[in-house]
Amino acid sequence: MGEVCTIDDGSIARAAQIIKDGGVIVIPTDTVYGIACDPFNSKAIDRIYELKRRPRYKALQVIMADADNVEDLGLYLPAPLNRLAAAFLPGAFSPIAVAEQDCRLKTIRHESDGHATQAIRVPNSALSLRILRATGPVAASSANRSGDESAQTVNEAVAAFGDQVDLYLDGGPTQGHIASTVVAADPTERDGINVLREGVIDQAAIREALHINGGGLGA
Repeated sequence: MGEVCTIDDGSIARAAQIIKDGGVIVIPTDTVYGIACDPFNSKAIDRIYELKRRPRYKALQVIMADADNVEDLGLYLPAPLNRLAAAFLPGAFSPIAVAEQDCRLKTIRHESDGHATQAIRVPNSALSLRILRATGPVAASSANRSGDESAQTVNEAVAAFGDQVDLYLDGGPTQGHIASTVVAADPTERDGINVLREGVIDQAAIREALHINGGGLGA
């Protein structure tokens, strides 16, 4: 429990097996370190909330190696988020996808309007993508106790969780403590979006991307 490993084929295979078995791992992303588990395993998800001391009303993201995984998970990106995803993924951009009725994710958030939603992300990091191609999509949150600064190194993540995490994958320092920018579609808001959390990508860049070539970005 709590072993720290450099990232190689062996440690990635171990990480994938731990996820499959319902365990919890810590991995680097392009922004901060994340704590991750199987997004279809309620007990593993509960463990992340307990370790982080995170309020249950704060949903976890699902991070993946390819945006094409969205449909496989029973999710879709409404306009104009599909256009923004074409511009910013892979990257520090977390659009709020809508869950189809047959979506089996245990991380989805049920909204007051009856819809179910899920924040998704594809990290712009070769190491992260290498891990995620082995594990498949994972439920994730920043590797820190809720309210503390996000971990930028594996040692900061270890300081937060100690031996309560099954495996730490050490990819060296990440780019910074600032997390991804979270954006939802909202037809009542300016440009049809609501920036729920401004992170690495600032709000001006998000809105500018919507108007490139007269708004003809992506599908």
